[in-house]
Amino acid sequence: MSHIVSPSVLSCDFANIQRDVEMINNSTADWFHVDVMDGVFVPNISFGFPVVEAIKKHATKPLDVHLMIVNPDQYVEQFKKAGADLLTVHYEACTHLHRTIQVIKANGMKAGVALNPHTPINVLSDVIQELDLVLIMSVNPGFGGQKFIPNAINKVKQLKQLIQEKNANTIIEIDGGVNLETGKQLLEAGADALVAGSFVFNATNPTQTIADLKNL
Repeated sequence: MSHIVSPSVLSCDFANIQRDVEMINNSTADWFHVDVMDGVFVPNISFGFPVVEAIKKHATKPLDVHLMIVNPDQYVEQFKKAGADLLTVHYEACTHLHRTIQVIKANGMKAGVALNPHTPINVLSDVIQELDLVLIMSVNPGFGGQKFIPNAINKVKQLKQLIQEKNANTIIEIDGGVNLETGKQLLEAGADALVAGSFVFNATNPTQTIADLKNL
């Protein structure tokens, strides 16, 4: 399959969110990446259910919702109602990760787990077959526009190996500092999905930038 491009709406113009959602609808992007932050798990606060619902109302592509929050279990059902198609929680925020994955799937969504830059791949060895997606953070979560952490490329290779060893069907997604150069390196290492925020929305022509990422 060709790789997935998931523009991060955290970097869009919130005063013109419908316009930016429609731009993504009309682009070659595959998903909408929606970052939800609580100011506790990460130092930033983004948006909650009303904004996710507003995006869903206009989006014609799946919502790839990334929860950077503590206690994600208590909100799973609400994110399903708000329109999430794929729900990713952080390994570091889930004491009972297997149960959280089961709850996400029981609510009819695909289940993802994100790993912070310091978290090794092997913590997922016992749940990888349950996961639809693993999101490798190539920056520290919380703020857009950060510098890419090169070790993410090694982690993609390690994760690819684990997926093959366990005969899993898990998608590898990368978030943070993705551009044409790092995107190419990540895809060569085995990544399946690229999240790009400021690189897309700060571009002179975001639609063309999405197409360039898609054509890597």
